[in-house]
Amino acid sequence: MEITSVTPSQIDLAVVGAGPHALTLVTHLLQKCQKKRGKFWVFDPSGSWLTQWQRQFAALEIPHLRSPAVHHPDPNPFELRRFAESRPNELFAPYDLPGSRLFEEFCGDVVERWKLGDRVIKAKITRIEPLRGSFRLWFEDGESAIARRVAIATGGGKPQLPEWTNQIQTPYPPDKLCHSHQVDLRGLKLQGERILIVGGGLTSGHLAVGAIGRGAQVILMSRRQLQEKLFDAEPGWLGPKYLKNFENEPDWEKKWEMIQQARNGGSMTPKIMVQLRRMSRDLSIEFHPKCQILNVKWDRNQWTVYCQDGRQLFVDRIWLATGTKLDVTAEPLLTEILATYPTKIVKGLPVLDEYLRWPGCELFIMGGLAALQVGPVGRNLSGARMATSRIVPALIKSRAAVSPVKLGLKHV
Repeated sequence: MEITSVTPSQIDLAVVGAGPHALTLVTHLLQKCQKKRGKFWVFDPSGSWLTQWQRQFAALEIPHLRSPAVHHPDPNPFELRRFAESRPNELFAPYDLPGSRLFEEFCGDVVERWKLGDRVIKAKITRIEPLRGSFRLWFEDGESAIARRVAIATGGGKPQLPEWTNQIQTPYPPDKLCHSHQVDLRGLKLQGERILIVGGGLTSGHLAVGAIGRGAQVILMSRRQLQEKLFDAEPGWLGPKYLKNFENEPDWEKKWEMIQQARNGGSMTPKIMVQLRRMSRDLSIEFHPKCQILNVKWDRNQWTVYCQDGRQLFVDRIWLATGTKLDVTAEPLLTEILATYPTKIVKGLPVLDEYLRWPGCELFIMGGLAALQVGPVGRNLSGARMATSRIVPALIKSRAAVSPVKLGLKHV
C-alpha cells in the first residue's frame, strides 16, 4: 500500500469503504467545512469510488434504483434532477427513479465537482487497533497507518444462508449453489436450465428476469406470500411522521422490533411483479410461496430439493436471494473496538451515541449497523444522508468531542 504525499500521523479521518455512504459523508463534510479537504482519506480494496455498488448493479442487470432521484450522495437534493435535465427518459416512474447508468454517471460527476478522485487509497484494512486517542489501521500487506478518527462505511452484513446449506452430504460444483451476491448474469448461458431462486425480495425478482431472459425456467420459492411494495420501508420513515416515535422510544429492544416491522422482510416492486406475472403465463416461472426447503441432494448433475410440504423438485441450479445478516460481533474490523469499548448490543446492532459514534472513542458507524439510531432506512441512500447529518457535526465541532457514554453493557 502506498500513501502518496501523506504520512500516517496526518490522517485526521479515515473512511473505510468507498461506496455511496462514504461519498455522501465526504461531500457533506466538505460542504460544511472546506478546511477538511486534505485531512481525510478513503480506503477501499478497489482504489476507486462505488466499484462494488456498480459491479452488483451490472451483475444483476438492475435497470434503475428503487430510491427516488432526491436520494444520492450530493448535498443538494435536486442536483441529480439537474444533471438529468437532458435525459428525462432515464428517470423512471413513479417518483423519478434514476436509471442505473444515469446514477453511475451522476456519482462520477459528484466525485469530479467535489475533487474527490484522488482521495481513495487502494488498500484493504484488515484490523483496527484502538490506541489512546487514535487508531492504528492495519492493511493486508502488513503496513499500518495512524488515524485520529475512523468512519466505517462498508455496508456491513454477511450473506445469510439457510440452515440446510450446512447439511449437504454430497459434493457439488460451487456455481450450482450460490448466494445472490456471487451471481453475475452477464457471463451465464442458461438455455434450457431449471433454476430454483430462494427468497421473496427484489433481488430474487431481478435474478428471475435475468435467468428467464437467457432461456431458463425459474421456480421462485419464498417462505411467505410475495409482498408488493414500492420501497423497502414506508416513506414516512424518512421524516418526523414515523421517526419521532422511534427516536422517543427508550427501549432498544422495542426499537429493534420497530425496524423489523418497518422493513418486514423482502418485497418486490409492483413493476417487477407485473413482469414476473406476465412471464408466468407462458410457464417460464412458477411461484412456490409459503414453501421451505428441508434438504437438498446433488446427484447426476442436478439437485433434488426436498420441501417441507412433501414435494420434490429437480433443478440445475439454486440461487439464494436470502439477504444479509447484520451482526456487529461478527465484523472482524470491530472486534478490538468491542473488546476495548464495550457497548450494549441488541440483536447484533450496537448502541451508538447521537453522533453515530461508538461510545468512548472516535469511531463512527454508517449503514445498517447504525439502524438503532437512524431507523429502518439506515442501509439505504436516504439513510446515508441521515447518518451524515449526525456524524458531520461531531467531525467539525470541538464541543462534540468524545465523552464516554454510560450505557448498559449487557449483550442481548
